[in-house]
Amino acid sequence: MTVRIVTDSACDLRGEEVDEFGIEVVPLSIRFGDREYVDRDELSVTEFYALLADSDDLPETAAPAPGKFDAAFRRQLDAGASAVVCINLSAALSATMQSAQTAADNLKADLPDAEIHVVDSGSITAGLGSIVLAAAEMGRDGASATDIVAAVHDLSSRTQVFGTLDTLDNLKKGGRIGGAQALLGSMLAIKPILDLSSGEVEEAGKQRTRKKALGWLRDKLIEVGTVEKLAVMHGDAPDLEDFLAMLDGIVDLDTIRVEKIGPVIGTHGGPRVMGLAFQTPA
Repeated sequence: MTVRIVTDSACDLRGEEVDEFGIEVVPLSIRFGDREYVDRDELSVTEFYALLADSDDLPETAAPAPGKFDAAFRRQLDAGASAVVCINLSAALSATMQSAQTAADNLKADLPDAEIHVVDSGSITAGLGSIVLAAAEMGRDGASATDIVAAVHDLSSRTQVFGTLDTLDNLKKGGRIGGAQALLGSMLAIKPILDLSSGEVEEAGKQRTRKKALGWLRDKLIEVGTVEKLAVMHGDAPDLEDFLAMLDGIVDLDTIRVEKIGPVIGTHGGPRVMGLAFQTPA
């Protein structure tokens, strides 16, 4: 039995990670004005942040059409997969999972014996990426689709994501402000900290300076204690090394995954966003 994993480009996994486990990534699209780019294929992370810096308007993201997921599922089945598990970014933040589910339902009508599971990770960026990597490793080791889906649900419930922004402008313009609405009144005077552990944007705190905001993230890690699959994600942040230095001695830096936040999440988080993703022990 071979179970293959499909996800979307909000996972922010590096190319070598995707290749190692044979993960198929269905890209979202990013639109700057009248120009649309396919994430990962036509727009690199570096190119995205350069365009973002030069643009007066917020870029827009669009979920893949169901046909993109249909093609991905069929490729995996044609390549010999006995089942496909598709793990998507939080359904509360994007229509991507809905698109994947539509594709799965349509494919089942055409191929009744096909086994396709679509799962909401309830997470984004490195949180989603960590879940996808764990699922892909299980698939490589011969786990059943049922066991992988159960593991994804468990990992989702234990995955926490926190981030600090340099500005809330992108979230406000993009309509993703959610439970952080109360921050807007003082957004010019503070560095907001958001909790996305539930799959939605919630206020976690606010600090007066960037240094204090990064200190909040460090202290959250200390407060939680033992964590697994720790990742630091950032939006081309110039102070990444400074933040890693703040974590030195709290965690083994050699065990941390450091990932750049791609266009899908970077569109809403804005430049220089910095965050942590980790799982609490079972």
